[in-house]
Amino acid sequence: MRIADIRATTVTVPLEAPLRHANGCHWGRFVRTIVEVETDTGLIGLGEMGGGGESAEAVFRAMKQYLVGHDPVRLEEMRFLIANPTASLYNNRTQVLAALEFACLDILGQAWGVPVCDILGGRLRDRVPFAAYCFFRYANPKTGEGEVRTIDQVLANAECLKRRFGFTSHKMKAGVFHPDYELEGYRALAAKFPGDNVRFDPNGVWSTEQAIRFGQGIEGLRNDYLEDPVYGLNGMRRTRQMVRVPLATNTVVVNFEQLAANALDTAVDVILLDTTFWGGIRACVKAAAVCETFQTGVAVHSSGELGIQLATMLHLGAVIPNLSFAADAHYHHLTDDIIEGGLMHYENGAIRVPNGPGLGVRLNREKLREYHELYQRLGGYPYDQDPGRPGWTPIIPNDRWADPNDGRTPAIPY
Repeated sequence: MRIADIRATTVTVPLEAPLRHANGCHWGRFVRTIVEVETDTGLIGLGEMGGGGESAEAVFRAMKQYLVGHDPVRLEEMRFLIANPTASLYNNRTQVLAALEFACLDILGQAWGVPVCDILGGRLRDRVPFAAYCFFRYANPKTGEGEVRTIDQVLANAECLKRRFGFTSHKMKAGVFHPDYELEGYRALAAKFPGDNVRFDPNGVWSTEQAIRFGQGIEGLRNDYLEDPVYGLNGMRRTRQMVRVPLATNTVVVNFEQLAANALDTAVDVILLDTTFWGGIRACVKAAAVCETFQTGVAVHSSGELGIQLATMLHLGAVIPNLSFAADAHYHHLTDDIIEGGLMHYENGAIRVPNGPGLGVRLNREKLREYHELYQRLGGYPYDQDPGRPGWTPIIPNDRWADPNDGRTPAIPY
């Protein structure tokens, strides 16, 4: 079996409302590049890649000269073929490798008649639990609904998510407003659900001193962890020395060199494994094994997935024994998906691991066409810009906070 063709299609799929974060905004939609790898036997494997609201079609077209004729079983060779660590100093292809690995694993599962999780060692769990992802949001420009800005709106949104999806862990995505305001909101969230766990993520925009002050202020809550309060291993290490809350990251431990540094001198207690950031599902399984050895916590990170990448997260969650926290997912913010059957369903805060061969999901060609046409109409968006604050630039550590009294809805193409 050999790779015969690689195709890429950019789509944009609407969100319920624009999602605000410390470094900008998801402008009411996700932009994802859907990858199809076809073999000379007619099998088609699926991959997916995001990245800053932009298309990645061109880079996947360039991969054809590397991979046409390559055996999709030879994944380790593919890793060095397209993401050689020295060559990648000039052109980092880690996320490109991930999308192609997804597709090749999908092909192998179809060829062998087994789910991807069986290729990776067999499932330990049939369902993967997820946390609510509670963002500050702008109102939907079309309907004027969905704003999350005030603390009352934070609580109402979290209550709605719990009612709809059954979440028992709640993640507050922050770094948008002053830390004192967000601390008030986080304490209120924890008080709203006293039997549930909570976690907080300001996307690394605080100073170490701000992180210590905030962390000491939440020590009595049912925290899963405090995620990326600062950017950098040494800042995390300083914070960890002063705060009795586990620290987590998806930004400063995202490869094996950083994982080794953390093992040798611990700065982070929980590693959030991302099937895109780490270069594929297999890399995440390897990293989870290192974490198991060093007794470091593991969770699954979300980088803004549609159903194909969600399937990779589910297969990962199924096979790693040390998944000790509910996974993250942006998925419940989507209004639709490009896979057959539409959006996957939550059951009591969890999603079932697909049982079909390969990744267990298939493209809905009609939806693919619909959301490709929407992308052609709307284009991309700048992930690191805020449509409600023209000219604003996020800095680290930040002192340019949004105003929680500003309830204007920015004009966003929809």
